Amino acid sequence: MDKICTSIEQSKKLIELGIDINTADMYWWPTSLRYYIETMDDGDFNEDEEHIRAWSLTALFNMLPKSARLERGSSTELCRVTLPVELKCSDWYLDPIDAVFEMVIWLKENGKL
Repeated sequence: MDKICTSIEQSKKLIELGIDINTADMYWWPTSLRYYIETMDDGDFNEDEEHIRAWSLTALFNMLPKSARLERGSSTELCRVTLPVELKCSDWYLDPIDAVFEMVIWLKENGKL
């Protein structure tokens, strides 16, 4: 698990689908050479600049129904999200952020979020 939040591409997808940007707890901060990740608590966030909102695992997971579970593979480093009530499972991923991101996208695209 190397990621601490959604990638820039994932963040843009969440915003494009209409996820409330106020649920983001981090942001990508542009510099002349690259983007850096910061928490919303850092106080440097400026809506007028080209900051891109980002979501941590906790922020993403908080969007899921209470029945959601993060599962680990028995003999691998893989993980997935299951929604028992909806009878839905994400694909297996190396990083839990990717699994939860997939489930948030599925819920939003299917009118369940």
